[in-house]
Amino acid sequence: MVFLMLIGLYTSRVILKTLGVADYGTYNLVGGVISMFSILTSSLSTAISRFITFELGKGQGERLNRVFSTSVNVQLILGGVVVLLGETIGVWFLNTHLQIPADRMVAANWVLQCAIASFVLGLLMVPYNASLIAHENMNIFAYISILEAVLKLAIVFALYISPYDKLITYAMLLFAVSCLIRWIYASYCKQHYEECKFRLVYDKSLLKGMTGFAGWHILSDGSWALNNYGINVLLNIFFGPVTGLVLNAARGIATQVDNIVQSFVRNFMTALNPQITKSYAAGDFEYMHKLVFAGAKYSFFLMMFFTIPILLETDLILELWLDIVPDYTVVFVRLTLLSSMCVILGNTLITSILATGKIRNYELVIGGMALSVFPITWMAFKLGASPVATYVIYFCTYFMMIFVRLYMVKDLIHISAWSYVKEVFIRVSVVGAGALLFPLLITFLQDDSVLRLLEVCFSSVVCVIGSVFLLGMKKDERTLVFTFIRGRFVKSHL
Repeated sequence: MVFLMLIGLYTSRVILKTLGVADYGTYNLVGGVISMFSILTSSLSTAISRFITFELGKGQGERLNRVFSTSVNVQLILGGVVVLLGETIGVWFLNTHLQIPADRMVAANWVLQCAIASFVLGLLMVPYNASLIAHENMNIFAYISILEAVLKLAIVFALYISPYDKLITYAMLLFAVSCLIRWIYASYCKQHYEECKFRLVYDKSLLKGMTGFAGWHILSDGSWALNNYGINVLLNIFFGPVTGLVLNAARGIATQVDNIVQSFVRNFMTALNPQITKSYAAGDFEYMHKLVFAGAKYSFFLMMFFTIPILLETDLILELWLDIVPDYTVVFVRLTLLSSMCVILGNTLITSILATGKIRNYELVIGGMALSVFPITWMAFKLGASPVATYVIYFCTYFMMIFVRLYMVKDLIHISAWSYVKEVFIRVSVVGAGALLFPLLITFLQDDSVLRLLEVCFSSVVCVIGSVFLLGMKKDERTLVFTFIRGRFVKSHL
């Protein structure tokens, strides 16, 4: 993950410099238009992951193959729908409503076509990726992720020597990498997992269960798509072709920083989520609750390692990282990271509620709250609010959702709301305050400099480790750490 982070930081810098602010903003904007179709598809993808993991937890091999085959059939149909919508509504919207300079419309349409193809390819790979995650073969993810990062690094150098349009070249090369990576995932799963042998099946009850689950979950996934990609479109429409593309570029950089930081948390959750679902399927609620508490808590702690120095030294980090820093990038990065730290506190609760399959009432309330961010932002822009307003609205909404989600979930998974507040929310608040104190003091007492940045990074790591160990861990967790370290030390001297 450290290797991937370094490559991601370098490639983002070079891509922004090579494409320029306008083309970088165009890529994020046009790619976001197609990603908005995830309103239709991501909820079913979540359903597929849940059903495959659940059946694996119950150990029903024949049933597992029927779930996989049904999933592939559904994704084939959805892929056709996305192509139809993308080639009609997507092309129409791009060419008539988005504020893109006339001389870049051809390149923008190339980006659109590559985005459609990549999106559909990703849909078809969902059942294979779900099987890989359910089997918890995380080392395969590591190897393939490293390969993908190296290939994207190669794209950076290819752009330097390409005599063709840089934006078109970038979009096509990313699609080629996507094709190769998806083929590797599918080949591995077919070779190693018996249930990944596709066959034509029609299971009415299974299909009904999947679509019913997805139908309710579409509120959450739809709100996520609107709050991420839909806001890009609003920024472009309300702030014009020049400022809008700069804002899209700034938002793209903020998202890139957030993705790099969250990649550590996502991999942690990728390993944890199957265990939560399997423990529910096995009826082991005590173990499930431990996973829910530990997952939320340690996800937050992982993010603190990176977010504290980035939040305190955003200006200098962006100046050192990027030759070009678009307007609003600093504030967008800070607010994006703060919002993500708020969101991750509820990730394990989301996994646990999805494991139950009883999501109707939960989705109506939580999905409805999340969905309100987009129209509230639209009204704020209509009334003349600044681009920063969308992040403030997003943060406030998702912060309230932590407690509403806990209230909705507690009876379904038999969890104590007070235990969650005590073991997760209070602990992360205390640890966060303790870890932030000394780095914050350094920023107040010293002027901007590379030396101060290094001091803040070093003190952040030390303070986070110390605060987590002393304030964030329970006694049995500290004992486990001591036992692990002692065991590794003894082993290294044998």
